[in-house]
Amino acid sequence: MLIQFLKPDFEFSDTRGSLTQLVHSDWKQVNYITSVAGAYRGGHFHKRNTEAFYVISGAFRLLVESSDGKEREEYTMKAGDFFVIPPMVTHSFTFTDNTQLISFYNQGVENADGSKDVWCN
Repeated sequence: MLIQFLKPDFEFSDTRGSLTQLVHSDWKQVNYITSVAGAYRGGHFHKRNTEAFYVISGAFRLLVESSDGKEREEYTMKAGDFFVIPPMVTHSFTFTDNTQLISFYNQGVENADGSKDVWCN
């Protein structure tokens, strides 16, 4: 598999609501993302970053492809899905619903020299 599915570190719920601890270490950049139904994002890979996503709401089709183009996988993601994409794996999102995501980078997208760790195929 080109991606790995994750589980939250901790979950708790009672009559007041719930708390989900997604991670407690190893991530340097965290982003909140919204996308509208019909939008396309991605078509790129990261040379050095491992990137994780937690789907808050909505749904999308995820296409991932190995850097040599020999492996290709497609997934339908929905609220509650939590997954990680390693470096050098091209990823593209086609949003089927209005969607909210959290993304995590283990290194951060901005390099010290001001360049970005994003590469298009």
